[in-house]
Amino acid sequence: MVLALAATALVALALLSDLIIPRIDELWSRYKARRQRAPTWSYDPGRERRAEARARALLRSCVNEEEWAMYRDLGFLRVWGTLADGPDDAGGTGGAPYAYLIYPHRPILAYLAQTHRLLNEYCVTFPDETRPYGSSRLPDSDDVLAKWMALTGDERRLITTANMHLPGRQLDPSQVRRDLWRLSQWERARMRQLAGGDGPAPADRQSAAEGAAVRRRRPFDWGPPAPAEPNH
Repeated sequence: MVLALAATALVALALLSDLIIPRIDELWSRYKARRQRAPTWSYDPGRERRAEARARALLRSCVNEEEWAMYRDLGFLRVWGTLADGPDDAGGTGGAPYAYLIYPHRPILAYLAQTHRLLNEYCVTFPDETRPYGSSRLPDSDDVLAKWMALTGDERRLITTANMHLPGRQLDPSQVRRDLWRLSQWERARMRQLAGGDGPAPADRQSAAEGAAVRRRRPFDWGPPAPAEPNH
């Protein structure tokens, strides 16, 4: 009788081991995983600032003096269009001069130079696949340089492959018109300086100060209500 019970117990234990042992292994693996420390990365608060400083130095070495001064003072670049009739998806410009505004991590915006009519937004991204700081986001000046190189190198290819949207999709039209006004004021001040004038007028110094504020503004803060445009 005892032998029979012992044999039955051994058979039952053998059958249950197929269920118990995997469960024990799983619990042990979870226990070891909880005891392992997650890798920690020391955060360097000056890393992004140093990366942006290097990016600005590179941008300055690639663009001309006027373009660098424009970006330094206003926070964006203007690139003149070279196509005979303008972008095809904008319905052509009829031969009128047009240009693009390049903002950091924002769409490229095409507009008519004489009337300041906004044409299209062209959304392009240039991620850093190496992810040196854990993110593929380029420093602001590197992003501007990548767009500048693509636009000046092959304008037609860039606007053909970019995601095209009507004005106002991501860029606030009132802010863009404000930037165009600031650009015109900046150019007037620069012409006076090159002609041996006394330096920028108060309105031009205001434009430079606003450019610094634009560079400090984060992408998710873009689009605050633009100040009323001063009377000319």
